[in-house]
Amino acid sequence: MFNYRKPMSPSERSLSRDVTATLVPAGDSVNLPAGTHVTITHRLGGNFTVVCDYGMFRINGADADAIGEEKPGAAPASEASLQQNAGGPPAEPLLWEALKTVFDPEIPVNIVDLGLVYDLKIKELGENRFGVEMQMTLTAPGCGMGPAIAEDARGRLAAVPGVAEAKVDIVWDPPWSQERISEEGKMQLGLI
Repeated sequence: MFNYRKPMSPSERSLSRDVTATLVPAGDSVNLPAGTHVTITHRLGGNFTVVCDYGMFRINGADADAIGEEKPGAAPASEASLQQNAGGPPAEPLLWEALKTVFDPEIPVNIVDLGLVYDLKIKELGENRFGVEMQMTLTAPGCGMGPAIAEDARGRLAAVPGVAEAKVDIVWDPPWSQERISEEGKMQLGLI
């Protein structure tokens, strides 16, 4: 008997190895076994949103090789990073640039343009040591992806030159609404 399988599209892949992924929107950590067929729906901020027979998942960029993708490299140096003074506080524009690489895996707009970042402060921790404290919210209080998104934001902030520590808190006041989305975000979502 002839067994025909439709060729995979460029966004369809089979996992080459087991991968620990995050179930969207629950936020649970799940093992996807090698050989699982997935379809990449988004390539956002160095991570991948995939769907398969088991549901929707976020795969970290560090596991890109398991889906036949290249691991994301460091972002090219921006003007703000080139102007960063050694030993001084982090450049605020560079912090915002870093946050624009963080995404909710269900929404193809970064957390800044979604209006999820409520507050961002640079704090002096000691002599030539600086920390960043951020408050953010989510589009829905029950979003299980909140801790993963917050950790992604924390990691991106901590990687900015001049940041010794980064802390991200999820807050609910004021409640998020679509009015917080930037014009660019609304255009990406087709709201204008």
